[in-house]
Amino acid sequence: MTNDRVAVVTGAGSGVGRAAALSLLGGGYKVTLVGRRLEALEETAGLAGANSGNALPVSADVGKADAVSDVFKKTVGEFGRLDVLFNNAGMGANAPSMEEITPEQWQAVVDVNLTGIFLCTREAILIMKDQDPMGGRIINNGSLSAYVPRPGSAPYTATKHGVTGLTRVTSLDGRKYNIACSQIDIGNAATPMTARMSNGVPQATGETKVEPTFDVKHVGEQVLYIADLPLDVNVQFLTIMATKMPFIGRG
Repeated sequence: MTNDRVAVVTGAGSGVGRAAALSLLGGGYKVTLVGRRLEALEETAGLAGANSGNALPVSADVGKADAVSDVFKKTVGEFGRLDVLFNNAGMGANAPSMEEITPEQWQAVVDVNLTGIFLCTREAILIMKDQDPMGGRIINNGSLSAYVPRPGSAPYTATKHGVTGLTRVTSLDGRKYNIACSQIDIGNAATPMTARMSNGVPQATGETKVEPTFDVKHVGEQVLYIADLPLDVNVQFLTIMATKMPFIGRG
């Protein structure tokens, strides 16, 4: 499949972002790969094989307004338009409980997980509303933590709840510009971020248990599925998770 559609994927150097970028590249998209580590972004592009020429690696901190603006200027300069934004970049604080989280840790998570999505979404809307044909699609990486927290995850959980709010208001404010907004909530995709689960993670009961994971490529497939939908239909929220993980009935 080939097309002239253009996507931006943040956090594209590993994990979910890499899987989504490779799926989009495989689906014929031209993709700007965004992340802090240029070497990792170039590795993602290389993994696309014959489609690697359609990848544009751009190193940027999504929590910085000037850096984000530069990403989208480079995207339009290289590819001419923007059809899909996958807001994926995210991080946690790695503190065992709320009182042990420093203000600096809190702010770092907010800057990436929440401010970063706002900044990228704002730039995407500015492009999508003025291009011809007008419109596009924004997909936000939420989390099961947007619904139910894990112990010791205050910054991550708070920001992921905030992502849900941004998804809803983007869906509303984007209507007049033919912009659709979706959220994909992921539970235990096998990525570097979830590698610790092989040693067990704290449960609400106070126990530590190993949790099942699933192949992250399935997340990439869902991002491509949503991206390929016509703009008059939307998947508002999609949950994809390891079937036997402790989410339904958690705690």
